[in-house]
Amino acid sequence: MAPGVVRQMRETRMAKILVVDDEATMLQNVTEMLRQEGHEVFPCTQSPQAFAALEEHRPELVITDLNLEQVRTRGLDILRKARASNPPAEVIVITGFGSVETAVGAMRDGAYDYLEKPFKLGDLKLSAQRALSYNHAVAENHYLKKQLRERYQFNQIVGNSLKMQSVFRIVERVADTDSTVLILGESGTGKELVARALHFNSRRQFAPFIPVNCAALPENLLESELFGHRKGSFTGALADKLGLFQEADGGTIFLDEIGSMPSALQSRLLRVLQDREVRRVGDNTPVHVNVRVLAATNEPLESKIKTGTFREDLYYRLNVIPIRLPSLRERPEDVPLLVMHYLRRKTSPRSGQPFQITRRAMLALSAYAWPGNVRELENVVERACALSEDDLIRVVDLPPGVQESAPEEFRVAPGQRDETAFITASSETQRQLSIVAEPPVSPVATVPPPVGSLKDFLREQEVTYLNRALAYAGGNKERTAEMLGISLATLYRKLAGELAA
Repeated sequence: MAPGVVRQMRETRMAKILVVDDEATMLQNVTEMLRQEGHEVFPCTQSPQAFAALEEHRPELVITDLNLEQVRTRGLDILRKARASNPPAEVIVITGFGSVETAVGAMRDGAYDYLEKPFKLGDLKLSAQRALSYNHAVAENHYLKKQLRERYQFNQIVGNSLKMQSVFRIVERVADTDSTVLILGESGTGKELVARALHFNSRRQFAPFIPVNCAALPENLLESELFGHRKGSFTGALADKLGLFQEADGGTIFLDEIGSMPSALQSRLLRVLQDREVRRVGDNTPVHVNVRVLAATNEPLESKIKTGTFREDLYYRLNVIPIRLPSLRERPEDVPLLVMHYLRRKTSPRSGQPFQITRRAMLALSAYAWPGNVRELENVVERACALSEDDLIRVVDLPPGVQESAPEEFRVAPGQRDETAFITASSETQRQLSIVAEPPVSPVATVPPPVGSLKDFLREQEVTYLNRALAYAGGNKERTAEMLGISLATLYRKLAGELAA
């Protein structure tokens, strides 16, 4: 279900409604009233028809008499069947034999509302509108939660490198536990993404996920935000306030940049981790909280312990399960996968087609050091898509710093257009990454004067090219051979020649 569909559901009252009543006049009046409201109505007089309509039409609302065919349980059977549908329908029950026991039984089985005959059609209309609004809200909530789960599945964290595979194994193993996790890594490596994946793949996924940047708030405000305060406990405390630990009760709190937490608050956090209790500012009564704590830092906490700015006992409480995220320069083989992951979200506003990227541009991106890590790469791709003249990302669309870091042969001279030509040879790597090949820039201007034989020079160029292709393919020789358009045996022979040379 797309967001537009959800909005449409919210904005319209039209719905599929099943009406079940063995009294012909009542059935006709209710059906006509609902059709005048714009609904698609399926009237039935017997329970077998109603069961068939539930299967065939999947109504969002069922209005049923509890006393069908003089057997009171038939209406309850329809109620239970409707509530067991996927997705479940809301049910309004009506009866001429009203009693407290009947109403309690119907509501216990999941009925949205209960009306006793005789009733006004206006009352039924209002009840139906409320039931449909509730049904749509539940459907939207289910859709949004599903989107969150899909967005933060493990496969949304991109990386085929050995270091990232190691991260995936740890995350999968500890996600559905309550263990405290310390996520380590440079800025921009995706620490919050891992924290969200841990939360949304755990039994706490439907409870709150509360991220807190400990470096973004001053000490007095951070204390109030984390632990809450009582009215009048300090200047400006005009009302009681729940802290974020209490807001996250049942779920997960993510303390980002934990190394920046002031020393005074570190002792209070240690108490929370030890006793699972929080005490609001100005309050003497502790409150129990059921919260999983995830923390992250981009600086080594061991050095802060040595300087006395971070508590050693807190460090050991947080460092139950450490997960270290590698920097992007430690896993350059993941750059093409990340680039295509970001490009898959983009469509060119000029051509309406998905973006592609030239081989030369991809190699330039792979050669860059990425001090800002994955976040910087995502921003560079965003910039390139905005600057691209069509649906093809070229070297000239990349920032100057990325262009300058590329090997000389992948740069584009001023005024030169970065023309492209598709490779005709089939390549699994090219199909997966949608990389467009380009004719190489002529190296004549950068070739040094010859100092050996032509054969030695050509061999040297071939070795350089083979090594570059092998590195680009992440060391995978089969992929390298396919990318170069040669057999695997030829590649091995050339590599053996390199070693012998």
